[in-house]
Amino acid sequence: MKSKNRISRRSILKGAGLVSAMPLLTAASYPSASGRGKTSEAFKEISEKVWSTPFIDTHEHLIEEHQRLAVPPIHLRSDDWSMLMSHYLDSDFLTAGMSQQDYQAFYSTRMDPEDKWALIAPWWPHVRNTGYGQAAQITMRELYQIEELSASTVHLLQERYESVRRPGFYRMILEDICRIESCQVNYIGRPFCESRMPLLLMQDISIRGMYAIRGKPASVAVQEYSEPAGMKVMCLTDWHRVIDWWFDKYGRYAVAVKSQNAYSRDIDHEQISAEIAEPIFKELLDGERLDDDKKKALEDHLFWYAVARATEHHLPVKLHTGYYAGQNINLPLWRIRNNPASASDLCRRSPKTSFVFMHIGYPYYEEMIALAKHYTNAHIDMCWSWLINPSAAKDFLKKYLVAAPANKLLSFGGDYFHIEPVVGHASLARHGITQALTELVIEGWIKIDAALDLADAIMHQNARRIFHLNEKAEALKQAEWAK
Repeated sequence: MKSKNRISRRSILKGAGLVSAMPLLTAASYPSASGRGKTSEAFKEISEKVWSTPFIDTHEHLIEEHQRLAVPPIHLRSDDWSMLMSHYLDSDFLTAGMSQQDYQAFYSTRMDPEDKWALIAPWWPHVRNTGYGQAAQITMRELYQIEELSASTVHLLQERYESVRRPGFYRMILEDICRIESCQVNYIGRPFCESRMPLLLMQDISIRGMYAIRGKPASVAVQEYSEPAGMKVMCLTDWHRVIDWWFDKYGRYAVAVKSQNAYSRDIDHEQISAEIAEPIFKELLDGERLDDDKKKALEDHLFWYAVARATEHHLPVKLHTGYYAGQNINLPLWRIRNNPASASDLCRRSPKTSFVFMHIGYPYYEEMIALAKHYTNAHIDMCWSWLINPSAAKDFLKKYLVAAPANKLLSFGGDYFHIEPVVGHASLARHGITQALTELVIEGWIKIDAALDLADAIMHQNARRIFHLNEKAEALKQAEWAK
């Protein structure tokens, strides 16, 4: 579904006055491996393989291109170069010590680029080497040809930011620069997005609102889910029918279902009957306060109802595990530590469900490897992990590949709302994959031929099989919104 009017990367750069075309991402973006002989030969061969192999990106929150190009743009705090420093680098600025006042000013509109730079200049040296900071730097270099962020370069960065952001820039960034075949988007805004680029931005069905109880008075997302279905919810059976409607309408087009409710509670979902859940749901609709036991019982029932529908439609169930985004609010490491044990119970309770546990459970990733080694239906997704801690992600990848079946691992998901930083994250991931595979060869754990085969498996083949992407692509070509 490539447009005849598709812009090229070269035309964008030429329009920006960058007559010397920038090279696509290659292994040359990083220093070559130290040493000679076997080490350098292995690094060169694996590097060339990894940097030429396409990714299937298994997790993004990308808004649609037309929303980015709207006036004013939708879901953006500021539509300028400071956007490159948001989601997730803004958290590092705050934990480094940046004040809330300067933070709010930096992400505001209508401020001169140089004035914005002055706000982050004291903090930039402290965060530039984190995964979040490195992704921003690589994006500035590879997408805008800005080698060093400073007071003398921010005006040029702003000019190039504006020159790139025009119709066609999503395909240019994802396909031409990042070598990404397709993305899987957990759209934040509605349970399923009828994307205008359905084969490039494939979609998850969000199930969090089907079962997560939130707010005061407590409720599930009745209006958000029932209004599109044209149904009135008076009892638990009605709510089941609403859930069924979403799967009946979008199940054949979605690649998976997704929930990030691990931000709010443990993922220790027990199988609770409708008979127990029915009166609790009635109390919920009546606006009564639910105690913790009732809340958990109702959530558990609705979780398994949604999971059962997903399993019937052959949709993998993606669940957040591990570290929480944000800062200075809530990071219950005691609960995060328990994610692998709870995930183990989910796999045992529903062996026909294909579970995808996201973000490697960082920082408790050794346990996630054990989970994938033991359960056929447990898959691990490295999405976001290259940003949280790129060194730990490389460590995880090495350990996983010599412990658990390689066909259950997914190696990249950008996890961004905005498309530009995906450039930096994909580059970090390719570098880490190259390093992990090279070290396994040099240390004698695997042969180089095996390393080259593994690159194909973890970068695109596993995702294509686990999410039935060939079948989904054919269905999406027939979707009403794709015509």
